[in-house]
Amino acid sequence: MLTLKVIIENKEEVIRRLAKKHFDGAEIIEKIVALDFQRRSIQSTLDATSAEMNNLSKVIGELFKQGKQLEAADAKAKTSDLKETIKSLSSDLDNVEKELNDLLVTIPNLPHESVPEGRIAEDNVIECTGGIIPDLSADALPHWDLAKKYDLIDFEMGVKITGAGFPVYKGKGARLQRALINFFLDNAREAGYLEVQPPYVVNAASGYGTGQLPDKEGQMYYCQVDDFYLIPTAEVPVTNMYRDVILQENELPVKNCAYSACFRREAGSYGKDVRGLNRLHQFDKVEIVRIDTPAHSYESLTEMVSYVQSLVDKLELPWRILRLCGGDMSFTSALTFDFEVFAAAQKRWLEVSSVSNFESYQANRLKCRFKNEDKKAQLCHTLNGSALALPRIVAALLENNQTPEGIRIPHALVSYTGFDLI
Repeated sequence: MLTLKVIIENKEEVIRRLAKKHFDGAEIIEKIVALDFQRRSIQSTLDATSAEMNNLSKVIGELFKQGKQLEAADAKAKTSDLKETIKSLSSDLDNVEKELNDLLVTIPNLPHESVPEGRIAEDNVIECTGGIIPDLSADALPHWDLAKKYDLIDFEMGVKITGAGFPVYKGKGARLQRALINFFLDNAREAGYLEVQPPYVVNAASGYGTGQLPDKEGQMYYCQVDDFYLIPTAEVPVTNMYRDVILQENELPVKNCAYSACFRREAGSYGKDVRGLNRLHQFDKVEIVRIDTPAHSYESLTEMVSYVQSLVDKLELPWRILRLCGGDMSFTSALTFDFEVFAAAQKRWLEVSSVSNFESYQANRLKCRFKNEDKKAQLCHTLNGSALALPRIVAALLENNQTPEGIRIPHALVSYTGFDLI
């Protein structure tokens, strides 16, 4: 969440930048400013009352030593009143701080100045493109038909076992999944990312730390008995490894990668681009996460975008990179680049990665800090990216590489799959 310092010292600027995300922040920002003034006033009175209480306690001790019992008793009676005042002020302070925090978590992150204006996906800006879109025959099949033809994915079996959006991968389809996971993890390791294997369920504090809660509560699967949430991405557990941690500046940037299954309810998306692998409730993904200094985080973002581009190039897929507009960005992001690959049989672009800088927004929730040369602790910047999400990568690979002989496997994957043709 945004820091109070940023809001109080840059009120008009905050309101202006929030408007790019189509968030009307004027009223709520004014409430926060008023509550902060109230909080500081209560805190000042509380500090003064506590100091008076401490001084009076010392006086009482001296009066007893001097044998002035009556004066000591009068002073002691006054401490009872001060204790009640302190108790009341502390309660008032807790209430104001809770109200203040409840408002702060409803404010999205400020978009970077380079974020374009716009409300919807069509307003996103195409940064660059690469690869070659294949020229398929008129009878080319979409991936869901190819999956059935070659017995790679059983969508109906997934419905029987669980429900729509939970496919069953079979034979070479399952091997292709495993090959892609290992391919992505090996590439991440070679790029300097430390592989970790996190839990697939997290507590509410972890969901809060990375901003899924309370903003995306309806999109997460919830285990009510244990008060756990199934992760929507490995970003959540991996970033929370650094919750309440103070790093040293020479330890940054921290670079982690993780494979996980991801679980998303996708509430409100029914009937929208859901055919085949286009939109699932459970899918596999390799995530890269970085913790960095504010001075270096945008250089890290550029490096992460270049790294994801190298993956789609190795997979021989046509791709494009979009700079997301204010209205299409996530609640927590300051700047996001989306990667899309072209699925030639569907004749459409499919999102396969989002690479984002959250600046200090997540770190403030996480209390993830670092100490500089002056030994002063300050908030880190956090970043993450899909590298990559599998379902739509698989969809594009199957569609784009279909031939009369079968489905060709890109050269970079052959050593992982153990076969070059399906």
